Amino acid sequence: MIDTHTEVHVEPRPKRGWAIAVSALVLGLLLWGHAEIPQIGNLGSLVESFLPWFGLLIPVLLVGALWRRSVVAGAALLIPIMLWLSLFGSVMDSKAQPGGDLTVVSHNVSANNADLVATAHDLIASGADLLALEEMTPDAAATYEAQLAQAYRYHAVWGTVGLWSKLPISESETIDVKVGVPPPTATLVSTDGVPIRGMRATVVTARGPVAVYVAHLGSVGVNPRAGFSTYQRDAGAEALAKAIAADPNERVLLMGDLNGTMDDRAFADLADKLTSVQVAAGDGFGFSWPATFPVVRIDQILVRGVTPKSSWVLPATGSDHRPVGARISLVA
Repeated sequence: MIDTHTEVHVEPRPKRGWAIAVSALVLGLLLWGHAEIPQIGNLGSLVESFLPWFGLLIPVLLVGALWRRSVVAGAALLIPIMLWLSLFGSVMDSKAQPGGDLTVVSHNVSANNADLVATAHDLIASGADLLALEEMTPDAAATYEAQLAQAYRYHAVWGTVGLWSKLPISESETIDVKVGVPPPTATLVSTDGVPIRGMRATVVTARGPVAVYVAHLGSVGVNPRAGFSTYQRDAGAEALAKAIAADPNERVLLMGDLNGTMDDRAFADLADKLTSVQVAAGDGFGFSWPATFPVVRIDQILVRGVTPKSSWVLPATGSDHRPVGARISLVA
């Protein structure tokens, strides 16, 4: 007897991967509409602070789409890929150019820094013409004054912030960056004893004066009740934007720990008035905090009336922040 039964092997149909496709579309919607996320608990600012990192979800979803062999999921993934590249693709290209008149460095040296002398020597080795320091205790300020004196003839210190310069400083003053100011819904409290965390100085160069602001804006926090708490920082950013807008000097530098990224909507006014050296002349995102494994750039160098030539992040010191540096031309 002849067995006429023939077993037919049918390839399983690819699973559609709708869950992956929907996830890709939600990710794309977040990248496209992040500015529309409501500030409930400052959620919008929190998302924008870490916006580049949402790109890490793309390869995860891609692996899922390949495993599912889903054409639908693969097509949906094109949306967040294109949106992420439109937002951050240019950041990955090196925009550094040769030349420049000044090297500037900003560093939150940390109140808990246990090796001030080594930090000072590292900063001298950076070759900075202008050196902005933030979060100095009184004892630390005295140490830095002593250690930096030979390399920097001029300096000005106000509270926890200071500027060291190889060029003359003609004047300096404090700037109120609203640290210690309570939110509108809180009972007004005294700000006596709140440290000075903002200053402005005029540096004299061969091409004319440069207004240099050094600032350490209010800290931010995340907790279940208040969400992403940013009131003091936001108030400080607004105060700085107003001061810089009114500054008569053509050339302006703002250096310091702003406790926020320039993607955060809280810095929209500053971003309208100033240019980030990292965006204009950097290579990559220039993350500066935390020093052991930086995930955000909250230490900024912003400029007006000058041309950024290059921007970089320096090696870690004894601080929990890494120093950030830039080379600028005084010709706009």
